[in-house]
Amino acid sequence: MKINILLIILLISSLIISNKSFAESSPNILSEAAILIDSKTGQVLFEKNSTVKMYPASLTKVATAIYALENGNLNDLVTVSENAREVDGTRVYLEKGEKVELRKLIQGLLINSGNDAGVAIAEHIDGYLENFATNLNAYLSRIGVKNTHFKNPHGLFNLNHVTAAEDLALITQYAMKNEEFREIFRTKELEWKGLSWETTLFTHHKLMREKPYEGVTGGKTGYVDQSGQTLITTAAKNELSLIVVILKASTQQMVYNDTIELLNFGFKHYKTSSIPKGKFTFNDHQFSLTKDFYFTQSSGESVTTNVNEKGILEILDQNEEVIASTQLEEVPNKNRDLTQKQRNAGNGFLKGKFIYMFLMISFATFIVVFMRAKLRYYRRKFRRKYRGIG
Repeated sequence: MKINILLIILLISSLIISNKSFAESSPNILSEAAILIDSKTGQVLFEKNSTVKMYPASLTKVATAIYALENGNLNDLVTVSENAREVDGTRVYLEKGEKVELRKLIQGLLINSGNDAGVAIAEHIDGYLENFATNLNAYLSRIGVKNTHFKNPHGLFNLNHVTAAEDLALITQYAMKNEEFREIFRTKELEWKGLSWETTLFTHHKLMREKPYEGVTGGKTGYVDQSGQTLITTAAKNELSLIVVILKASTQQMVYNDTIELLNFGFKHYKTSSIPKGKFTFNDHQFSLTKDFYFTQSSGESVTTNVNEKGILEILDQNEEVIASTQLEEVPNKNRDLTQKQRNAGNGFLKGKFIYMFLMISFATFIVVFMRAKLRYYRRKFRRKYRGIG
């Protein structure tokens, strides 16, 4: 009886320790929405309300920046309109009629969160803000967003200007593939000389400047009353690149604490691995991986690879569960094809021979039957003719 009680106590203790360990490893996020992804693979490592539509505030400018980089000429001189000059909120103090390079406007947009720079960019590329919003939404839909609809280039509040943490992570992941974007996104300070403002711009992202976090490679802040504190952060360490998006934090301290919590979680528990391009075989079928395939796995976990009959390369964890997969290209196998042709030719020969033999036997049978019938006919005729003679 005592032994049974002891076993029960040990079992309960182990469950408590296990649950405590799990709780300690899972991030405690207080903001209303958040997502953590591996930038290279797109694998979601943590999410909270990541598809719920919310107000992004100035995180919108990440989308505006990559759209401008891919649809404008960075050396173009942009003439600032009165509409841009009069916009509310954070500005780089552009003057009506001032001519500014598009590259410089994108720098002012991302580093100092200039709303006036955003309007100037939108008007330069698409003429009117309405046209810009329409074209930007079409552009983002091609990237793959599902819950985003933007009404302006800067993120000032509009009831219908919404997105989701998942979409912002996807937009940032796409933008980070652009070298010019990465360069501006990681800029901590920039000398600014405008017609009416000469200063040094400093990034608003505290983990890049005031409270540096090791490995941070870029970021964008956002705030309007309706959105609360919002934040995008990119970071890289030990060949793992992460993107964190936080939406609707009630305080600035919360938005940074949640970001640090997710970065710590990601770097501690995950790593990016790869399968080099090459050839794989399933039975007598050969497949090719044309470029290196990257996937995310838990740190310290071993994985195995498998190719199935459909030519899909699967990455399996220790529990034999698929954690990543990719379609391979089938490689023509000359030997296999030749063998198949030989088999087909052999089968054709045998089929032809069988048909020939069948026809010959049928013909012979017909002759025998015909001759027997004739023989019976002449025998009966002969008997009728000579019946009674003798």
